[in-house]
Amino acid sequence: MRPIRVALVGDFSQEVTAHKAINECFRLAKKSQPMEPSWIRTDTIIPGDESQLAPFQGIWCVPASPYLSTEGALWAIQYARTYQVPFLGTCGGYQHALLEFARNILNLKKAGHTELDSSTKMPLLDRMQCPLVEKAQTVLVTDPEFSRLYGAGSGLEKFHCRYGLNAEFEHLFTPTPLRIAARSEDGQARAFMLAEHLFFVGTQFQPERLALANSIHPLVSSFFGACISAAAPGVSRKSV
Repeated sequence: MRPIRVALVGDFSQEVTAHKAINECFRLAKKSQPMEPSWIRTDTIIPGDESQLAPFQGIWCVPASPYLSTEGALWAIQYARTYQVPFLGTCGGYQHALLEFARNILNLKKAGHTELDSSTKMPLLDRMQCPLVEKAQTVLVTDPEFSRLYGAGSGLEKFHCRYGLNAEFEHLFTPTPLRIAARSEDGQARAFMLAEHLFFVGTQFQPERLALANSIHPLVSSFFGACISAAAPGVSRKSV
């Protein structure tokens, strides 16, 4: 059986709990399906070079930003979005996927992230008033399709996050295929999904951490399932 290749876009560090948890996700998944993860440092990604990402059946943009190359991470996200490659963005990956969509689909070229530029005139991603660093919080699913992928209507999730979607700009996504799919109990965005895509999901929380308790989160399992589907014979990649 041919291994399913997944690009892990991020700058691996043994000190990052989420990175160790992601490796555990693949170790657990290999018990039933040959999964082959490849860590790709963001500063080795050449924006516009499709050949580097073409061999992969899935792309996971991982936590621990700022990345060595913001543009490298954004290009990997853009590639996944436009070529129907299953995509999962967790924590920093979630933030950068929102940034990529705003800049390239909404044409908001000045959309910024205050972790990268504290003086940005459009702080789409901004520092949270109450950072969720090594904290857990209940998330409430608000989208039926996301509920199917998530496997429940709510859940207690672990975070390591200081930045999130600025509520002031959330309305900009309302008329688009990108839907806020889960929220905190006080209404803050905690996950999104992109309609009309095989699998394109971002979460502010870190579902990978469940693997440290020897279990794969349903959302990660759903992502792996989409990667397997993308590898099926006859499945073509179409730019959207």
